[in-house]
Amino acid sequence: MIQAPLKNRVVGIDISIEQTVYAIVDMRGNILAKTEFATTDFPTANDFVTYLSDNILPFVEANGGYETIRSVGVSAPSGNFLTGCIEYSPNLPWKGKIPMAAMLRDRLGLAVALGNDAHVRALGEHVYGTAHGMKDFIVVNLGHGVGSCIFCNGQAYLGAEGFAGEIGHSCVKHEGRLCGCGNKGCLEAYVGAKGILRTVHDIMEKEGKSSPMKYEQRLTPRVVFEYCEKGDEVAIEAFRRSGDMLGIALANYASVFNPEAIILAGGVAHAGKWLVDPAMESFESHVFHNMRGKVKILTSILNEVERDVLGAAALAWDVKEYSLFV
Repeated sequence: MIQAPLKNRVVGIDISIEQTVYAIVDMRGNILAKTEFATTDFPTANDFVTYLSDNILPFVEANGGYETIRSVGVSAPSGNFLTGCIEYSPNLPWKGKIPMAAMLRDRLGLAVALGNDAHVRALGEHVYGTAHGMKDFIVVNLGHGVGSCIFCNGQAYLGAEGFAGEIGHSCVKHEGRLCGCGNKGCLEAYVGAKGILRTVHDIMEKEGKSSPMKYEQRLTPRVVFEYCEKGDEVAIEAFRRSGDMLGIALANYASVFNPEAIILAGGVAHAGKWLVDPAMESFESHVFHNMRGKVKILTSILNEVERDVLGAAALAWDVKEYSLFV
């Protein structure tokens, strides 16, 4: 009897707005090899998939061989696990409905599972990170956009069409700021990276408050954080307002789902106490009274890049095995 080679590895792919990272991951969650390239170099999805596929194949051959790879998992903004498509992403350059999982499957000859970046990050947190051992929790990712994933009884809740968890596009202010999705008053327009910077500019320009941030060539949430550490009042107030808005949204979320914990991840979450303290204060003021003091607000302990490729790998292990060539 000829024994088939053991497929004890998967490929995890994390597509973010600026960088795409892909890695080979074994059954124990060890990242065996990893590389990256700029997502922004590819204005069309077809060019992106062609480049990614052309580079993954020699990458896996150089790190154990194609025959060891069981499947592929992909994390993407606006990804839909149920359809395998990136659907109408407001932040990626590729518009419309992109059948990313099918495109990669056709080129790689392997099973491919695709999930929303928030869904995949929650998987990473559940298996390897802050949510390990929890069954009912919410992971909220704060970055360019604001997304989330709900875990109920140990399983991700995706909703009827796969769009559950879009807290970033819940309305927190009637007729408020225009969001990238086209609606007004979305949480993302206040707590996403661009929203925080807009708050900084509003405080300086509309309210006439002075700050040396006015002269920064490239202002980012990280730079605003650094000004908070220096005691800059505009920076501190910008994060206070953002935290207050975030706390209200999280309180509404918790009042509906009653989670054990809400875990904050993503670059904006690195603002630490400047964002989290006002968010927690606002949360406790607005959450249903029976839940006050009972829902933990935590920040992720994982390295973001590793968490996301590990989450994508966890997604890959769950997809039904398929290989065109082996």
